[in-house]
Amino acid sequence: MIALGLLIMVVSEAATLARVEPFYSWNTPICWTGFILFADATVFRARGRSWIRSTPREFVLLALLSIPLWLVFEGYNLVIRNWYYVGLPENFWLRMFGYAWSFATIWPAIFEGADLIDGWAGKAGAAGEAGRARQRTFSPAPRAHPALPGRPALPGRPALPAVPALVAGALMLACPFFVSPSVARYLAAPVWLGFIFLLDPINRRFGGESLLDDRNRTRNLLMSGLLCGFLWEFWNYWAGAKWHYTVPIMEHVKLFEMPLPGFLGFPPFALECFTMYVFVRLMFRKLAS
Repeated sequence: MIALGLLIMVVSEAATLARVEPFYSWNTPICWTGFILFADATVFRARGRSWIRSTPREFVLLALLSIPLWLVFEGYNLVIRNWYYVGLPENFWLRMFGYAWSFATIWPAIFEGADLIDGWAGKAGAAGEAGRARQRTFSPAPRAHPALPGRPALPGRPALPAVPALVAGALMLACPFFVSPSVARYLAAPVWLGFIFLLDPINRRFGGESLLDDRNRTRNLLMSGLLCGFLWEFWNYWAGAKWHYTVPIMEHVKLFEMPLPGFLGFPPFALECFTMYVFVRLMFRKLAS
């Protein structure tokens, strides 16, 4: 699967550069599918566990939830207007399929990337069986927690100050809707930070995973966001069906299609992916209980 994932990425990008269809128009979802297969197989080889091999149902849920979770940001883009798409299929259903496939790779890519980075960090920082034993399978699915839902979390567990964080997150996420369109274009940063402050204290309160529970995991997510951000822009740049940015800050100083300051948004976006997914999983648990 490692070789297959690499082959998919290399073939799709090479065919895209040559403008060979269907790769030219579908490079983004094809390459991300290859990356997910590559990362998952690499992690499985290193640890004996991975998302696809060990928790296939959780992986399918992650991919399916990735679609509506990303649509939240597409909704925000109707207000902040920071990107738009070109070269999409004219057929409505084919275009919807392309959206769904592309959006379904976003959360899996971030989490598989964090797992991959965790494995690399484990190899770099330890040797032999002791090092392999310390490697953890990245999983945002809530662990069993002694605190019952609705009760305070265990003493000593680190946390963001709950009320200030909730207020800050809510204000960040609300502010684009209460300013003029010309000002809203400058408010991407609050959108890429707001869900962290809003949801992480809620997740912790109800016994879910918090970003502050594991600094290594948070580091892995931040690095995965940067890695995936670079790959998103790299694979997008030469593709026929792609997105363009209208970010009004350093608009003409770009790496690929992205103005350089925009790359600062990818690491916190990875943290948002984590908090949003944990929150949704917690809601599923509450509905099922």
